Amino acid sequence: MIRRDRIKRICVFCGSSPGARPEYAEAAESLAKYLVAKNITIVYGGGHVGLMGILSDTARTAGGDVIGVIPHGLVAKEVADLQVKDLRIVDSMHERKAMMADLSDAFIAMPGGYGTFEEFCEILTWTQLGLQRKPCGLLNVAGYYDPLLRMFDHAVAEQFVKPLHRQMLIADTSPESLVDKLLTYHVPVVEKWLGREET
Repeated sequence: MIRRDRIKRICVFCGSSPGARPEYAEAAESLAKYLVAKNITIVYGGGHVGLMGILSDTARTAGGDVIGVIPHGLVAKEVADLQVKDLRIVDSMHERKAMMADLSDAFIAMPGGYGTFEEFCEILTWTQLGLQRKPCGLLNVAGYYDPLLRMFDHAVAEQFVKPLHRQMLIADTSPESLVDKLLTYHVPVVEKWLGREET
């Protein structure tokens, strides 16, 4: 069981672009400040651009701890945030995701693109399969994730996702409220995710 005092690090997946709306940057700043206030270390993709950079800069300015994880290839393209004291450079994107997962007690996806979608959905799938019991949350800034949440509900209606597994995804429009929900959420034990009659 994940207890409130067990969540010391939260991984945040987010865009390498600031996005089209000022609300996205504002949410990244609010999330960073709240995590610092809760004494929670931020684990993120190690970049200094877009929402990633805003998240990291804000947290460090507020006196918080940040762990960046980035592959060699992106360091070479000069997108690594070299101001992060704990910057871990890995060989591949696969190694990056594995390390971020190992370092973290819970996960948040902010607005982002393909990489954010892929990273978060993989983590959520690991929870669905019972490979981990770590809370997963979507920060739905300015309705950004409304279409994805509808897609997940559609998958439930079409019986590709079980209602229990849909409930494992926590969504909120407020950074503070989402973090509080993650801190108090108990991920259910998944003993069997696919019934014999479904094979």
